[in-house]
Amino acid sequence: MARGRAPQYDEQRALILSQAARLFAQQGFMATSMNQVAEACGLSKAALYHYFRDKYALVAHIAETHVRQLLEVVMRAQADCEEPRALLALLIQRFVREYASAQDAHRVLTEDVRFLADEDRRRILDVEREVVARFAQAMQALRPELAGRELDKPLAMLLFGMINWLFTWFKPRQGLDYEQLAPMVADLFLHGMLDMGLPAPATGAAAPRRDSRSTEPTRTPT
Repeated sequence: MARGRAPQYDEQRALILSQAARLFAQQGFMATSMNQVAEACGLSKAALYHYFRDKYALVAHIAETHVRQLLEVVMRAQADCEEPRALLALLIQRFVREYASAQDAHRVLTEDVRFLADEDRRRILDVEREVVARFAQAMQALRPELAGRELDKPLAMLLFGMINWLFTWFKPRQGLDYEQLAPMVADLFLHGMLDMGLPAPATGAAAPRRDSRSTEPTRTPT
C-alpha cells in the first residue's frame, strides 16, 4: 500500500513556496540557494528536496501558480458582474488587492520567469496574455470604439503598468492602505478612460501587424 502524505505536508509545502518567493524577490533567483531556502523554512536540505527537486522547480511553480491565480481573479469578477463600468472597476480593485497579498510571487513572475525553459515560459506567458486579453475586452465593452483603433490592449498594458508601479513606491501607512487605495485606482483609471480623447486615425500605409500565430514569447506586465 502506498504511503499517504503526512497531515502537515501541504502546510509545509506552502511555507517553502512562501519563503522561496520572499528570497527570490529580495535577492533574485540566481543569488538564492536551496540551502538558504531550507534554512528559512527550518528544514534540512535533504528534507527540502522531499518537496521540490531543485530551485528551478520552485521558481516555475511560484510563477505559474501566481499567474493562474490572477486569471482566476479575472474570471471570478466576470462571473460576478456584467455591467461594463462596474466590471472594470471590480477587476482593478481585485487586482490591486491580489497584488498586495502576493507581492513576492508577483516579483518572481515579472523578474524570474526569464530563467525558465522555453516550454515552461511560454505556458506561463500564454496565461498572462489571456489575463491581458480579458482586461482589454472589458475596456472595449466600456468604450467600443477602442477596438477599431486597436487601443484596447495598449490601455490594458498602461493599467497594468500603473498597478505594478504602485507597489514600487507606495508604502501603506496609517490612514491609507492598499484596501483603501484600490477603489481610488479604479476611479482614477475609469474617469480618465471615459474622458480621454482618441488619436486621429493614421494616414498613409498601415504599419505591418504582428502575425498573431507567432509563438515567440512576449512579456506582459501583469
